[in-house]
Amino acid sequence: MKLFIDTADIAEIREAASLGLLDGVTTNPTLVAATGRPMREVLAEICDLVDGPVSGEVLSTKYQEMLDEAHELAAIAPNIVVKIPLIADGLRVVKELTAEGIRTNVTLCFSPIQAMLAAKAGATYISPFVGRLDDVGHDGMDTVAQIVEIYNNYEFDTEVLVASVRSPTHVLEALRLGADVATIPLKIIHQLIKHPLTDVGLQRFIADAAKIPREKR
Repeated sequence: MKLFIDTADIAEIREAASLGLLDGVTTNPTLVAATGRPMREVLAEICDLVDGPVSGEVLSTKYQEMLDEAHELAAIAPNIVVKIPLIADGLRVVKELTAEGIRTNVTLCFSPIQAMLAAKAGATYISPFVGRLDDVGHDGMDTVAQIVEIYNNYEFDTEVLVASVRSPTHVLEALRLGADVATIPLKIIHQLIKHPLTDVGLQRFIADAAKIPREKR
């Protein structure tokens, strides 16, 4: 499974990349707004840092406006993936962009049926929002399981990109279900690395290492 970082913060992206774990980046208007910088400027810098896919989202909700924005975003760099909302006009845009060879990430997916429609439209990625589903009493990872099953049944090429990840448990379940990608905040990346028994074991090794006689020189 590929790991993307969900952020528009350049420092966070640099840190994740330095760990050797980063396969790509996802952004959204909220994350870009937090930087206080223009979207295209931010995306261009991220694309310079990361070789993998970088998702940038359209801001419009009408067909032609989304299509025009998508072309502008795709022109930023070859590794841009255009994020399109899962609405009727969005599916039309995805179909057109796919025909043009432009990769897409269909976002704000909350049901397996929506995911099926995005796959039929030719989406490169589908982004089910598991955390937000959990927030309203649904099982977000069960939705992912159904999407993976449907895609396997019908051999769709669309990759399942688990989004709105809130905990390492979401990542573990995504791995077990065979999701293609999980996009996660930096704090969750740090949580994946840490384990209390690792910390305890390391401290014991350090303490014992201090007792080892040093060689005479």
